[in-house]
Amino acid sequence: MPLRALFPTLVYVHRLSAARRRQLNARLLAECRQLRADDAAGRRWSARNYPGGYTSYASASRMHRRSPTFAALAREVDACVARFARTLGFDLARRTLTMTDCWVNIMGRGAVHGLHLHPLSTISGTYYVAAPAGSAALKLEDPRLPLYMAAPPRAARARRARAGWVLLPAQAGQLVLFESWLRHEVPAHTTRAERVSVSFNYSWF
Repeated sequence: MPLRALFPTLVYVHRLSAARRRQLNARLLAECRQLRADDAAGRRWSARNYPGGYTSYASASRMHRRSPTFAALAREVDACVARFARTLGFDLARRTLTMTDCWVNIMGRGAVHGLHLHPLSTISGTYYVAAPAGSAALKLEDPRLPLYMAAPPRAARARRARAGWVLLPAQAGQLVLFESWLRHEVPAHTTRAERVSVSFNYSWF
C-alpha cells in the first residue's frame, strides 16, 4: 500500500528472566513495604494526593541511591535505557542518560494514578514488582489526541497502533520505558491484593 508510518511512538517492553525477577522482586517487595512502614511523610502525602495507595514520590524519590536492591534494579534498567535510546536515534553528544529519580508506588483497591507526563525528563518508565491477577494496566495516550479536530472516533476493530489509547497489562518482572512526554495513567486498581511498582526518570547530562 502507498502508506508511510511517520513519527511513530515507540514503547520499550522487557521482562527479566524468571530467575532474575524472582530473586530481585522478593527483595524489592520487602523493601517497598518496609519503606511504606517507615515513611510517615510519604504516608501523609499519599493520604492527601493518592487515596487508597502509597507513593514515595514526594518523600523518597532517589531510592537507587539509598538501597543496594534498588541500585541493582537501576543497573538492569540502565542497559535497557541504553538500547532504547539507540533505537530512538538519540544523539547524546557523548553524554549519557542517567537515572535521576526512582520511587515506589503501592496501589490498594480503588487507587488511581491520573493522566500525566514527566516534564524535564527524557525517558521514564516503570518496573512491576507485584502485579496480581486483575491489576490495573498502564494506559498510554496517543500524543496526537489533543490535536484531533474534526476526526471521527476510531472503529472498534482498528489496529492498536491507530487507537487513541492503549492498555499495557501489568506483569511482575516487566519493565516498560517510554519518552517522558508521552501522557499516561493507571485506572482504578480493583483487586484486594496490592499492585507494587517502581517508577523512574532518566535525563541526559
